Amino acid sequence: MTQLEITHPLPTSWRNRYLTASRYTLIEQARNRLAIILLVGFVPIWYFILAEITPPDLVAFKLWSSGKMVQVNGHNLVLISSGLNALTMVIGFIIFTSTRRDTLFDRRLILSGYPQSVLILAKLTSMILVTGLVSLYATGILYLFWQPSHPVLIWLGFFSSGLIYGGLGLLLGVLLKGELEGFFLVMMISLMDTLLQNPIGNPAANKEFLKYFPSYSSMQWTVAGEFTSTVLWQYFLFSLAWFGGFALLGLAIFYWKTRSNIQTGQTSQKN
Repeated sequence: MTQLEITHPLPTSWRNRYLTASRYTLIEQARNRLAIILLVGFVPIWYFILAEITPPDLVAFKLWSSGKMVQVNGHNLVLISSGLNALTMVIGFIIFTSTRRDTLFDRRLILSGYPQSVLILAKLTSMILVTGLVSLYATGILYLFWQPSHPVLIWLGFFSSGLIYGGLGLLLGVLLKGELEGFFLVMMISLMDTLLQNPIGNPAANKEFLKYFPSYSSMQWTVAGEFTSTVLWQYFLFSLAWFGGFALLGLAIFYWKTRSNIQTGQTSQKN
């Protein structure tokens, strides 16, 4: 966003300020060429590779809500897992990059009189919109390889996991200065998190310690919703709790840093 130019006076009403900040944030996210390449190219290729190497044999998957093992189609299960993995990496990287690049622009807006609450709400709004669209795209591409019975539940599972990594991207964006280390952290955390949930590639996928992984709730929600008649709403709420934890911590750090900038700017003006 630091490369964007403001060609008209900044709005003064809270509503217009919110809409303007949201628009600039979305524009910056849309200009992330690497993320778009990953979205358009990596997601379908990742689906294709894992779908081709995974047979449709039955696999035991443990639903921790009941403690029972359910037999699911391994080919379809790996598509769910690969979808979660791909979109969490893409969303995490989009939000991390935009947050890091927006830093100087956000400081300028706040020093110009923009309330911090406006920028915080704009960031949350853009994150939810981007996550919803990317999750919808990942669900749509899934239809090229498999026609799920409950696409809305799969989309919600993708959406909840994407929000978690959007919150993580926001947190890393206010903590890290370099783009390379942020991309590496998002990629490695996503790989370890989502792929370990799949019993096809991980013999320990049904172990209890995986309950403490971020995407655990999303995986449980999606598998239960597609392969059983159970809708685990409590697990959807668990995913939102992960998102809330990452996002609130990141926004608290953002608030503290920008507040320090306000105080520094006021001190400079007095001097």
